[in-house]
Amino acid sequence: MSLRLHRTRAALAALLASGLLALSACGGGASDDERRATQPADASTSSGAEEPSEAAAEGAEGHDGHHAEPVKARPLRPGETRTTIAMPGSYTPSAPYGTGTDDYRCFLLDPELDRDTWLTGTHVLPGNPEVVHHVILFQVPPEQVAAAEAKDAAEEDEGWTCFGGTGLDRFQDVDNAAWIGAWAPGGRESVVKPGFGVRLAKGSRVVMQVHYNLLAGQQPDTSAAQLRLAPGKRPYQALSTMLLPAPVELPCRPQHSDGELCDRDAALADVKQRFGAEGNTADALYFLCGGKPQPGNVQSCTRTLGAPITIHGVAGHMHLLGRSIRIEVDPGTPQARTILDIPVWDFDDQGSRPIEPVHLDAFEQVKVTCTHVQWLRDRLPSFEGQPDRYVVWGEGTTDEMCLGMLQVTRP
Repeated sequence: MSLRLHRTRAALAALLASGLLALSACGGGASDDERRATQPADASTSSGAEEPSEAAAEGAEGHDGHHAEPVKARPLRPGETRTTIAMPGSYTPSAPYGTGTDDYRCFLLDPELDRDTWLTGTHVLPGNPEVVHHVILFQVPPEQVAAAEAKDAAEEDEGWTCFGGTGLDRFQDVDNAAWIGAWAPGGRESVVKPGFGVRLAKGSRVVMQVHYNLLAGQQPDTSAAQLRLAPGKRPYQALSTMLLPAPVELPCRPQHSDGELCDRDAALADVKQRFGAEGNTADALYFLCGGKPQPGNVQSCTRTLGAPITIHGVAGHMHLLGRSIRIEVDPGTPQARTILDIPVWDFDDQGSRPIEPVHLDAFEQVKVTCTHVQWLRDRLPSFEGQPDRYVVWGEGTTDEMCLGMLQVTRP
């Protein structure tokens, strides 16, 4: 790859992050019943992208919301403290552009850090799990606090609209994302292993981005989070997050192909109408992943590293039409390894998985592959009354994503 092309792709990767940072913890309101609908009743008949047999489909039940409550916090380790940050007041979500079923809202919170500190864990506490689709915590360094306060003051009601990222950066970096914690259905308290943490400078703030699922109604919410902190003087290794997005190009089933949103251009225009500039992610991904849109159940993206990393944890993210996800390192070589393999996607189990450290040098590759299926919309109440559509990358509860996440250290 030429240096010029490498730089172009790196810049586009940064641009993409403004529409990708809201993905890492997204998840719709799937319940135990919706989860069962995604599991094969007969593993021999519905383990892949094909439609399940009639027998396998029988008993697929549904449910209107999720009840994935956070579990109790784990005990503190020696020297750690815990502080709670919460939305300053109740917020009742609504569609900010007057259409759609999703509201992304950012709230500026102050952990009152009077010295440099290590963040060693987060425990998100969704106030109203019926409407809270996911929560992501972003760090705001001291030099951005004034801009964040201005954004907060510019809109009525608590917080500000923030599809994609926080809106504080025009460009954000998918190789080194600014998020520091998240909650989605199935999420528990996140605690890093001893000797590691995320560095927070004195005076830093936190943005809590909440994705509200309006399919569950417009109910008020007051969410919070607990931060596990350790003294900044400790010689910890700094953790960061690398995002691995891939396209979604799921066509309508042949028997539904005459639908008005079964045309890719029409479906993409609908996403842009609902989410504004962040609706461009579906096309922008091809600057990062290469190639051009090719409809199909299975999509992937291979990334070439620009610098060495060591991977300590992995996670995957899709929405309700997701079927399987896999992350590989050094794909197609004798050194190829699979570091995440979820053959049947469980929407209510999106937590990060620790792995034995995997070191990769510059110019080695990582690959994420996702499978999505249209037949799941026949089983899940969230799609009731919605005909097939050509599914591209979108931020909504009933849109889709394909995302791998790596927790990494760097030299």
